Amino acid sequence: MRAFAYEEPRTLAEAGALMARPGRNQLLAGGTDLLVRLKRREWTVDTVINLKRIAGLRGVEARGDHVFVGPLTTLDELAASELVAKRWPILVETVHEMGSPQVRAMSTAGGNLCNASPAADLAPPLLCLDATMKVWGLRGERHVPLREFFLGPGKTALEPGEILTEIRIPPALAKGCFIKFCTRRAMDLAFVSVACAAVGKDVRLALGAVAPTPIRVLPSVEEAMKRCAPIDDVRASAEYRREMVRVLVRRALARVAS
Repeated sequence: MRAFAYEEPRTLAEAGALMARPGRNQLLAGGTDLLVRLKRREWTVDTVINLKRIAGLRGVEARGDHVFVGPLTTLDELAASELVAKRWPILVETVHEMGSPQVRAMSTAGGNLCNASPAADLAPPLLCLDATMKVWGLRGERHVPLREFFLGPGKTALEPGEILTEIRIPPALAKGCFIKFCTRRAMDLAFVSVACAAVGKDVRLALGAVAPTPIRVLPSVEEAMKRCAPIDDVRASAEYRREMVRVLVRRALARVAS
């Protein structure tokens, strides 16, 4: 592993100033992805900026009509939240499909989304729930709908120096399900993932691992087949993934309708 500087800012302003320094500066949330990439020498960085000492970036709370999830909230903390379990059990179901117990204890909600993997597990259910991302930068704050947050593999709408500070979820209760298809339950990246949620009379559907980004689609098998654009890789062929989209979307819609 190449040597790098390590910083622990205590405010967003300090973190923003560090991000503005010349060189490659990388934020650290849970570290479950970053540290692996550094050890494998897939990434080289000049400075690692640990966000954990900044107050207000961790936890789940209701404010007004919405629930706010801090980006440093671990997956275990998200699943253990009574607010989340009562309103959106689909998120608890999703977390239980993610990683090992050790990974869930460290990995964060914000990190899972900001890595912008097409197979990010939290993305499909949060797309179904119409989540919005609040981001902070040296020029101020702004809100980005999750639908507009993912731009491509590893690419988000975050501008240089911006930091995710909240994941905002509207208050509507949702009945739903998350189906992740992979070789080893929870431990592997999804070959295909499907989230389906009924919010009132509105049925919503989102897919992961079958397009350059997680995508929200109209709730039908036909629409899912039109929108998905899987690739061949070491985990599965594009043809196999397309067939699994057909099977899993049909299964998810049936579960939500039952």
